[in-house]
Amino acid sequence: MRLCVYLVLLSCILSASVGMPVLEAGRFAWDAMGGAWDMFRAYRDMVDANYIGADKYFHARGNYDAAQRGPGGAWAAKVLSDAREMWQSDVSGRGAEDTRADQEANVWGRNGGDPNRYRPAGLPNKY
Repeated sequence: MRLCVYLVLLSCILSASVGMPVLEAGRFAWDAMGGAWDMFRAYRDMVDANYIGADKYFHARGNYDAAQRGPGGAWAAKVLSDAREMWQSDVSGRGAEDTRADQEANVWGRNGGDPNRYRPAGLPNKY
C-alpha cells in the first residue's frame, strides 16, 4: 500500500512539473496506481505459480496489464520494472544476462506485445 501512495505522489509531482492539467494529472495518478496493482498481481501470481521458466511470462504480463491502463500505468510499469531489475542486478547477483532477458520481456509487454510469447508449456491456465 505504501508503494502505491509513493507512486501517486511521484506521479502528481511529475505531472505538475510538466504542466499537466489537474484532471489529466488525476487520471495519470489513478492509472499509475492501477498499474502498480497490476504489477503486484503479476508478481503474486508468479510466486503462487512457482513454475520454473515462467518468470519472463509474468514480467511481460504485468507490464502489459499496467500499460493497458494508459500513460500512468505504463509509467508505473517502467518505474517498478527498472527498480526491480536494478535491485536484482546489484543486490541479488543474478547477472546481466537474466536482467537483459527480464527487461526484454518488460518492454515487450509494455509495448502491447502478447505476454503468451513467454508463456512456458504446462503453466496452469489460471495464469
